[in-house]
Amino acid sequence: MLGNLLGGFIVILVGVNLLPTVADGVAGARYINGSSSAGVTNVTGAQGTMIGLVPLFYALGIMSAGVALTIGGLRNAGVM
Repeated sequence: MLGNLLGGFIVILVGVNLLPTVADGVAGARYINGSSSAGVTNVTGAQGTMIGLVPLFYALGIMSAGVALTIGGLRNAGVM
């Protein structure tokens, strides 16, 4: 039980710490210099929209993995 709870918190902690790296990678893929101030993009249209949603889906995946591990640990302990 405690292992699953700690595992869930570690997954969330590592995932949150890697989120800026993912966001920087998305900005580098979206914009030529990695900065939107230039206004010049590498991708446009639907591709730009989809690549802009990558950090959101990454954050949702990290959250759901951490919650699933935590709920599994609580279920094994008989709390849930």
